[in-house]
Parts: sequence; C-alpha cells; structure tokens
Amino acid sequence: MNITLRIWRQKNADEEGQLVRYPIDDIEPDMSFLEMLDVLNERLTSEGEDPVAFDSDCREGVCGMCSLVIVGQAHGPMQGTTTCQLYMRHFPDGSEITIEPWRSAAFPVVRDLIVDRSALDRVMQAGGYVSVHSGPKPEPNSMPIAPEVAELALDAATCIGCGACVAACPNGAAMLYTAAKTSHLGLLPQGAPERYTRVTDMVEQMDKEGFGACRNYAECEAQCPKEISIQFISQMNRDYLNATLAKPVDRRSKMSAQ
Repeated sequence: MNITLRIWRQKNADEEGQLVRYPIDDIEPDMSFLEMLDVLNERLTSEGEDPVAFDSDCREGVCGMCSLVIVGQAHGPMQGTTTCQLYMRHFPDGSEITIEPWRSAAFPVVRDLIVDRSALDRVMQAGGYVSVHSGPKPEPNSMPIAPEVAELALDAATCIGCGACVAACPNGAAMLYTAAKTSHLGLLPQGAPERYTRVTDMVEQMDKEGFGACRNYAECEAQCPKEISIQFISQMNRDYLNATLAKPVDRRSKMSAQ
C-alpha cells in the first residue's frame, strides 16, 4: 500500500503547530495503524529527523492511550475501535490520511499528537472511588443484584478513559466519561452510600477543568471505542438534580461532618 499522511507536528505547548505531509509506501494491509506510525518513525529517525510523538501502551484496546483523531474522527473511521485496533486494510490504497491530536481546551497539546489528559484524572480523584468501610467481606449471595443492573454497571465500567468522547464532542464535553464513572459505582450496593456526594464532586470538578457543556449531539456515543450509551448521562443528570435540589445525606458527607 502507498499512502500519504498529513500529521500534526508541534514541538511544545508554546509553539504553533502545522500539518506536515509524509508519503509512505510498502505498507502491509495487516499492519495496525500504530505499527504504520512506527515504520514512519523508523524512517524519520534514519533520515535524522525527529520522530512523530504519539501515545500508546497496551496496543490491545484496553488502556485508552492511543488518542488520535484520524480523518476527523476519534480513533478513526471504524466504530467501536481504538486506534491500536485499526488496521491499514481499512483504508483504500493511495489514501491521504490526516492525523491530529485530541482537540479540547482541557487537553493542551504536549508535543505532536500527545495531549495532557490529566484533567480526567482529577475528575476521577474528585469522587470516582468507594471510601465507605463495608466491614468484613460479605457472603456473595447475601447481597443480591438484579442481572440487568449488574449488566448496566458493567457496560459503564468498560470506559477506558481515553477521552474520545471529549475529542468528538463539538463542545468538548466530558459528560460521557464522568457519567460512566459515576454510574458503574452508583448502580452497585458498594457504591450506593456515596452516590450523591460522588456525582456532585465529580461534576463540579469537571466544570472546574473547563470542559464544555453537553448539548446532546451524541457524537460521544458514536465515537466511543467501547460504545457507551449516552443514557448514562441522563442517569448522572438525574442524580445531580437529586443531590443538589433534594440534598440527600450520604455516608461521605456524614463522615466529613464528624
């Protein structure tokens, strides 16, 4: 395969970036997209040029590091696929492929295709955990959970925190990410005692980080590599309204008061 890449190159956060063209040939159709970039970087290194900086880790679709906007879509044109699971056979021979970093004010560019996604970490640190002591480990069957509730919690828990929802949203909202993280804990008995404090803390931190507001474009769901439903956003909004209007008391607020 012979293709032409248009890659965003930017030395650091303070300098302006630009798209640079790189013709590349002899690409095997069975190469993954990241393997193709490795081939390009080997060529650039041998020619004395700076290789293209990009994030990757597991290359198995579970770590969320491979954050690239490919031909205008987060993780590329294949639905339910991370960049590392995207193969060159998905592109016609002779294609011109534009590769950019995540575009969001909350994700400043570090270099080339790498962005700082620590804003998502701070949202998680604000409340994405269970801190209430549950005592001795209970007997599994003593806490029945309806199968449909367990499946829903597992659906939310598939979020890998890549930030594709933010990159895909025209407003740069992180609602789908935050909703997935609040829902997979709040739906289960272990996370229920802190359900309302968790949602208020995480939503408020999300706003502090400068993410945009949700306008129900549903681009986040369309480009999420794990195909997480925007119905979780509705659940989070209901919980947030209950928490801020009715102000229910949960365990964490009682503990902080003491």
